[in-house]
Amino acid sequence: AVDMDEKDYSEADGISERTTPSKTQKSPQKVTKKLKSAICRVTLLDASEYECEVEKHARGQVLFDMVCEHLNLLEKDYFGLTFCDSDSQKNWLDPSKEIKKQIRSGPWNFAFTVKFYPPDPAQLTEDITRYYLCLQLRADIITGRLPCSFVTHALLGSYAVQAELGDYDVEEHVANYISELRFAPNQTRELEERIMELHKTYRGMTPGEAEIHFLENAKKLSMYGVDLHHAKDSEGIDIMLGVCANGLLIYRDRLRINRFAWPKILKISYKRSNFYIKIRPGEYEQFESTIGFKLPNHRSAKRLWKVCIEHHTFFRLVSPEPPPKGFLVMGSKFRYSGRTQAQTREASALIDRPAPYFERSSSKRYTMSRSLDGEFSRPASVSENHDGGAESEKREDSRYGRRTLSEAEDEEVTTPTKIKELKPDQETTPRHKQEFLDKPEDVLLKHQASINELKRTLKEPNSKLVHRDRRLPSSPASSSPKHDDETPKGTPEKTNEQMPYILDEDTEASYQWNPFTAFSVCICYILN
Repeated sequence: AVDMDEKDYSEADGISERTTPSKTQKSPQKVTKKLKSAICRVTLLDASEYECEVEKHARGQVLFDMVCEHLNLLEKDYFGLTFCDSDSQKNWLDPSKEIKKQIRSGPWNFAFTVKFYPPDPAQLTEDITRYYLCLQLRADIITGRLPCSFVTHALLGSYAVQAELGDYDVEEHVANYISELRFAPNQTRELEERIMELHKTYRGMTPGEAEIHFLENAKKLSMYGVDLHHAKDSEGIDIMLGVCANGLLIYRDRLRINRFAWPKILKISYKRSNFYIKIRPGEYEQFESTIGFKLPNHRSAKRLWKVCIEHHTFFRLVSPEPPPKGFLVMGSKFRYSGRTQAQTREASALIDRPAPYFERSSSKRYTMSRSLDGEFSRPASVSENHDGGAESEKREDSRYGRRTLSEAEDEEVTTPTKIKELKPDQETTPRHKQEFLDKPEDVLLKHQASINELKRTLKEPNSKLVHRDRRLPSSPASSSPKHDDETPKGTPEKTNEQMPYILDEDTEASYQWNPFTAFSVCICYILN
């Protein structure tokens, strides 16, 4: 009986072994388990979020194609995806590499932005491409990455309002109907009033036409399409290196001090945290020269080098260079893998679909409180640093606004410019005048008599002081403030110098005298 029981158990064990799946049957289940996916969140240009699921071993091109398909975008070579690394630095997602190898840790969060700013946006084929480019430029202007003057802020803002709200309607657009929209980092009531005045004149302009006018004026700005990187020169002075469609730009204290066009650059390289460019010899030079810059770290130097390679390939070459092949390759194998601008234009000319329908999303509304002078109380990340008082700031802004508004009414804006702000130490504050008025009365009377005598002398035609001071009304400081973009390109731009007395804005040529300067002039006159 015991033997029979053992046989029954052995038979049952054999049956169980035959019924269990074999190793070949288990392998397909293991393969399906290995295909893991990840959630990607992409912030679009209209501040909305697109969420999708991609395979963990997918390359960056897969995610980029999914985003462009969601946006119904065909001219996609001007755009790209960015992500922030552990140092909170912006990096471009490489479409030829796996996503998980580029984002080592953290969630897969990306931003869809413009990577290559087209020098001539009018050559874009579809309205939807121009629409997304306008959204990017509006974000650049609001955050201060694309600085421009009061006139240009008003002009671009009016086109943005026309594209978003349509024609001006007396019944619908009442009071300050654009107060919740953002057009500039330093937005004032005066700017909004000027935008509304221009918006009323655009009756019959379609949103597409308004965006074309917006881009035609925005492309003339000096910082249009410039990707800035922090660096130091050979003397250890902080500078900014800007990469754009035309070449490499160097800025110091927000002023462009040098420019290297792509044809002038022979070689771009980096070693550790140093970035080097080899310059072609000039007409009267015999040897090549190498210029080096110091970047914060090795990753920053490599990031700048990649951006330069991509911009040069996209804008200058007909087709991208293939990466070097072979086991023993000196240097990096990185090459731009997308289409160039020439190839993109050829592909855009072959688009034969009807104009895609898309809905222009409403801009984000801001209900921020205003200060007494009508300016937004902005967050610290957007506001600019001003050391001067609020009262002097208001006076300078209002005076500049009156001048620029009159210019905009007389002539059409062709070259938008950047506002030049006066430094606080250059302004004449009421405190100086109060200190002078606190002096004894006899000193004030003597000083007034000296001023009156000097004025009589200035009225005499044969006076030496008249010939010496006649140049004051035409001096740079006595005229209206200059703008950065009015200077010829490729030359260092000069800052405004505050004169002791400036010409008033009234029609008569009366002078605002600084008491201390007037007293010194009187002493010089007496000595003469």
